[in-house]
Amino acid sequence: MDRNQDPAAEGQSRSAQHQLALKELDRLWRRGTEFLGCRYAIMGGAMTWVSERHLVSAISNAGGFGVIASGSMTPELLAAEIEATYKLTGAPFGVNLITLHPRLLELVDVCLDHKVGHVVLAGGLPPAAAITRLKEGGAKVLCFAPAVVIAKKLVRAGADAIVVEGMEAGGHIGPVSTSVLAQEILPVIRDVPVFVAGGIGRGQAMLGYLDMGAAGVQLGTRFVCATESIAHPNFKRAFIRAAARDATPSVQLDPRFPVIPVRALGNEGTKRFMEMQRQVIDRFNRGEVDQKAAQLEIEHYWAGALRRAVIDGDVENGSLMAGQSVGMVTREQPTQEILQELLDEALQALIGRQATSRA
Repeated sequence: MDRNQDPAAEGQSRSAQHQLALKELDRLWRRGTEFLGCRYAIMGGAMTWVSERHLVSAISNAGGFGVIASGSMTPELLAAEIEATYKLTGAPFGVNLITLHPRLLELVDVCLDHKVGHVVLAGGLPPAAAITRLKEGGAKVLCFAPAVVIAKKLVRAGADAIVVEGMEAGGHIGPVSTSVLAQEILPVIRDVPVFVAGGIGRGQAMLGYLDMGAAGVQLGTRFVCATESIAHPNFKRAFIRAAARDATPSVQLDPRFPVIPVRALGNEGTKRFMEMQRQVIDRFNRGEVDQKAAQLEIEHYWAGALRRAVIDGDVENGSLMAGQSVGMVTREQPTQEILQELLDEALQALIGRQATSRA
């Protein structure tokens, strides 16, 4: 650039570049923003105990799309949470329901009674009755798909959108990475919007998936340390100190006793889980306990552990569920600032492309 260029002209040039980049980003995620009804096609991942009224409303108020994590809530608790969220935001938000919940259809009715426009069904293949009831009630249904064949099946079953989440994500994970799932599913599933999740921590990565055909993205880990997040200060400090390699999946010691992989930060609790598995397996091998009882002992080890960490701050014994993008969480900051960072990074990447194309 000419050093003698008029500063005013230079400023106008930068403004024009920014507007062009913003227009392109709007084009790339228009399908997602129109589907969600928000300014940015950035969904907040539903994290139990974390994704409640304060964080959800903050994400929606900042232009993203917050999602309440219902977890094991009763219908009464979910109704109260939805009502409380409405008091904090007039922007659209959704609710995540776990398909294995014993009162799933009651939770569906709560969402419909409270005019929730988008419901995310997670944790397994959703029953047809849940999808049908939601759609007949006027809600849009989003479902998770860990493979192309399942994505196709869900679309046939009536899913209005698909979420593709790779193993880089926090919490319960599948065996395939986000980048591979995106390459497999995005070119194939075109009838409904597809949102990509798992390991996304910067705007450049978000832009990459939009370029591949995603309608938008979902981020969870980046929002844990938002100012509005109610997570305990100890929990937030653990995230801020962690590197990507610290978020590892739980280990299964014996195929006879399957362990659903959960990605979390290692602590004393994870060490004891390994030792407990060994002890239970040894007792089973000695005939002191049957297989069903042994499996239940292993499965119940983490009961209540997430709440102990998130709410009570017991980061040594609780569960520190975190995605590998935890390495990009460096400080506590307002939700609005997190979203603006993602937006700025995506726009700068687009501006860089403009400069390259002109060169």
